[in-house]
This record gives sequence, C-alpha cells and structure tokens, in this order.
Amino acid sequence: MGARIGIIGAGQVGAAAGYLLSATPGISQIVLVDQNEARAAGEAADIGHAAAFGTAARVSEGDYADLAGASVVVITAGASLKPGQTRLELLHQNLKMTDTIIGQVLKVAPDAVLLFATNPVDVMPSIAVHRYGLPPGRAIGTGCSLDSIRFRDRLADYLGVAAPAIHAYVLGEHGDSSVPHWSSAQIAGMPVTDFAAQLGRPIDAAMQAQIAEEVRTSAYRIKAGKGVSNFGIGGCIARLVKAIVADEQSVFAVSTCMPELLGVRDTCVSLPHLIGARGASAPFMPRLNAEETEALRASAALLSSTIADGLQSLQKA
Repeated sequence: MGARIGIIGAGQVGAAAGYLLSATPGISQIVLVDQNEARAAGEAADIGHAAAFGTAARVSEGDYADLAGASVVVITAGASLKPGQTRLELLHQNLKMTDTIIGQVLKVAPDAVLLFATNPVDVMPSIAVHRYGLPPGRAIGTGCSLDSIRFRDRLADYLGVAAPAIHAYVLGEHGDSSVPHWSSAQIAGMPVTDFAAQLGRPIDAAMQAQIAEEVRTSAYRIKAGKGVSNFGIGGCIARLVKAIVADEQSVFAVSTCMPELLGVRDTCVSLPHLIGARGASAPFMPRLNAEETEALRASAALLSSTIADGLQSLQKA
C-alpha cells in the first residue's frame, strides 16, 4: 500500500503537482481539497483520466477529514504573484488563510509532513512551528529548491553541459534577496568557474551577476508571459514529496525555521537539508565567502523581521 498525499489548493500549482505525483512510485492516493469543490472535483477527474494511461495513484477530491493518514500534505492555496509584485507583498493576503489551513490539517493528520508552496513560502513554516508546535523538520518550505534548479539550468545552457552534471545551490529567501552560492558550485569535481575557463566559456563577475539576476527574476518573466508559474513549482513539489515518501535522504535547498543563523534570531531561509520520511533534517551550513555570508545574513534578517510581523498580526486577529 502506497502513501496518501493531500494537496490543499486545486489551482494551477496544486493541479500540476497532483498530475506529476499521480505517476510517482510509492504513492497510492492523492486527495485534492479546495474551497471550490467543483474545481477540486474537476481537476481530480481530469488528472485521474490522464494518470489511468499508466500505473498511477487514485486521485479524488475531498475535504479535510479525507486527509487522515496522509504522509505529506502540500499547501498551495492562496493568492499568487501579480506582475510587479514581490513574494513578501503577498504576506497578509495569505497568512491568515494558511493559519486556518494548518489548524484544520493537524486535526486529522497530526503526524503529516507539511510542505508549503504558498507565498511568501519562507514565512509559512513559521506559523506551523510557532503557533502549532510542529518540529521544524516537519514544516518545510519549497524555498530555493526551484531556484537551485533554475541556477543549474541556466549554467547548463551557458556552458553547453547537462544540468545533472552541475552541483550548485541557491540559499536564503525564495525571492529578491536569494543568494546564488557561487563559491561552492562545481562541475567535474572542480569549481564551475575553473571548468568554464577550461571550456573557453569564462564566467566573470559580470556574467555571474547576469546569471544571478536571470535566476532571481525567472518567475516574474514566466508570469509576464503566461500569467502563472505552475509547472516548475509543480515539479519541485513532486520531487520533494517523492524524496519524503521514499525516505531518500537526498539533499535539497529548502527552508525551515531556525532559532539562529549568522547572528539573526528566528528566521526561515533555505539551506541544504537531507529530505526523508521524517521530513527535513537540521540544516547544513555550507562554507561561504565573505560576500555570500553578508548576503545570506541580510536575507535571513529580512525574513526574520517579516516572520515577526506576520506572527504578531495573527496574534492580534
């Protein structure tokens, strides 16, 4: 018997994740929950029909009670980014909704790992930890796992190599203060800049800045073109859920709550974590150069302040 997975929010992100998860080994049932029950039912039927062409999980619409026994509950519900809007500007639109969702989920699935994709994604795990007492490893933001893939993909395109050959991460906020970890990026066991120089495709400071900006603004460009960014984050969600269900202990740059980072208290940023059946491990602190250290500290401080404001607003509500 495979795992049961809940998805809260049957919009385009939830539907993309559900479709990809429906063909993921180790998953036997996916339950879509949405305030718009007709939308959830339609997406569940459509995904189920596509999945039926192969060996796939059963996909159904449901309510919170149907999440009982779920191994992972993915939370995608909430307002999405509008052109020109930052992820942090979505805070007050999505905070109260997410707080309500967490409370409903934990009533029926108290042992589930919660995986957040609702923006601002680095703030949402703090609600589960600080207001509901969840261990940090069971309240995971997708964080910079997608940014890290975008970073590798952009490097692969520039260098003309396969993306899986590249080991590189983005740290910090999933947003405008994200930190590409250039000093640890490697190909063939050597720094990516050394590999690029030998290849005749040098990556100087200007090119680093260009690539970093393209990675950071990728979602904005996608939304400007098609109105929504759903397949990339859908694939990210599916990959993280697969790692949890299969107890892979694979490494991903996800965000979890931390009592302290680089002198900043109570923050939630992306660092490398092992992902397995119990959720995320404690974060691993990579070696950073001076510039990266200051950038990560600034990112952590920005999120610490945002989290404090968000929690305070919920306490007043």
